[in-house]
Amino acid sequence: MAGVLDSVNQRTQLVGQNRLELLLFRLRGRQIYGINVFKVKEVLQCPKLYSMPNSRAVVRGVAHTRGETIPVIDLGMAIGLPGIPQEDLPNSFVIITEYNRKTQGFLVTGVDRILNMNWEDILPPPKGAGKDIYLTAVTKIDDKLAEIIDVEKILSEVSPISHDVTEAVRNKSAEREAGHLPILVVDDSAVARRQIERCLTAIGMEVVLRNDGKQALEYLKEVTADGSKATDHFSLTISDVEMPEMDGYTLVTRIKSDPALSGLFVMLHTSLSGVFNKAMVEKVGADDFMAKFSPDELAERVMEVLDQG
Repeated sequence: MAGVLDSVNQRTQLVGQNRLELLLFRLRGRQIYGINVFKVKEVLQCPKLYSMPNSRAVVRGVAHTRGETIPVIDLGMAIGLPGIPQEDLPNSFVIITEYNRKTQGFLVTGVDRILNMNWEDILPPPKGAGKDIYLTAVTKIDDKLAEIIDVEKILSEVSPISHDVTEAVRNKSAEREAGHLPILVVDDSAVARRQIERCLTAIGMEVVLRNDGKQALEYLKEVTADGSKATDHFSLTISDVEMPEMDGYTLVTRIKSDPALSGLFVMLHTSLSGVFNKAMVEKVGADDFMAKFSPDELAERVMEVLDQG
């Protein structure tokens, strides 16, 4: 337990400083990719994989590790690159991650190192790159471009789940008083933005979308420049944590330190989970935290916040 607490204390030092630790890895080829260390449970030499009947080709099999059976996804294949040949699997690695309340492994050819970085150095993908790319951000490391993959997009394709609010929850929303102010949604993943917007519009809410914390903060300052408060414009804000240029933790810190914005209810809604995230949420002063993605749970929580005023 002491080791876990030490790790929590070490990681929470990054909170509010707009920093992250990036695990760098490679697929087939020389291109460098990155993933936030907070989502990584461990990295293993590729264990024995057992086939899964009727699974997609991108799922290379399941692995048994630490008493758990997890699917292993060939990350290269998932983004349209050639898969790792069967004969090369013993020399490959599996990055065990936790996203959206589920554990899965990503098969990669090599793992490089962990790098402590500033989110300001993590930039959105180049404009004009298209809607079908599997990137949420890019950054330069040792004069080379590193790409941060949109894992939520991959998982939505490999293991799709329903993003619809159930009829029971929609009926509950129909009984409520209408006329609430819009909700500001902040997320760098286009897939996540669509999921959240679909959920909130199903319960009759108007939604304003922004792609990262920097955009959101600039927008909030813009609408309150006339002397109004953020609460005059929005019912609440729902923000992702991992975002280029300004992460969700820093966004909360900046909102809560600004008198014009501090009254705004901020919910962090993230695929990160576990004890690390809870400690960080408390540190930055967020009003609520919810792990992605349950449409009914999110809709009901939003209705509860609105009803509480």
